Amino acid sequence: MDGHALDLTLTRIAHQILERRMPLDTMCIVGMQTRGVYLARRIAAKINALGGMTLKTGVLDTTLYRDDYRIAFRQPQVRVTDIPFDINGKNVVLVDDVLFTGRTVRAALDALMDHGRPRTIQLAVLVDRGHRELPIRADYVGEQITTSPVQEVALKVSEIDGEDSLWLTEIEEGDAG
Repeated sequence: MDGHALDLTLTRIAHQILERRMPLDTMCIVGMQTRGVYLARRIAAKINALGGMTLKTGVLDTTLYRDDYRIAFRQPQVRVTDIPFDINGKNVVLVDDVLFTGRTVRAALDALMDHGRPRTIQLAVLVDRGHRELPIRADYVGEQITTSPVQEVALKVSEIDGEDSLWLTEIEEGDAG
């Protein structure tokens, strides 16, 4: 997926969110670190342009909420969580780049609940690649891609990587586990 296709996909997700007809004054968008933050900001900008208002956006880090952080990370890399508004009673759209096993989303739900009690939490993902380990599904999906466990879906965003693109790659044997 190149930058143009990525932009079209995010526009489609923004339209899907608006089609749910949630009151925009009760909605906020929270992006999951790292690349979900940039996708959330772009989706919010599209909704703002279409809906004529300014949605509140936040940033959520799930590192210390993950069930595998002690196993997967020797020294966990904790990033910023910045939700500078009250989420109590709000309709939160949680945004991530890739939905895989569902464990990161589970961690995000725990982290969000530490900030309040939203009315609803919906999940928007750029890519759903399957292979779920938990009963979690996305409400808004840009693309569904069939992958094998030895493949990786990698998103590049211009804010970090200097380009917008999405890649399906094979995991090097030393990296898989």
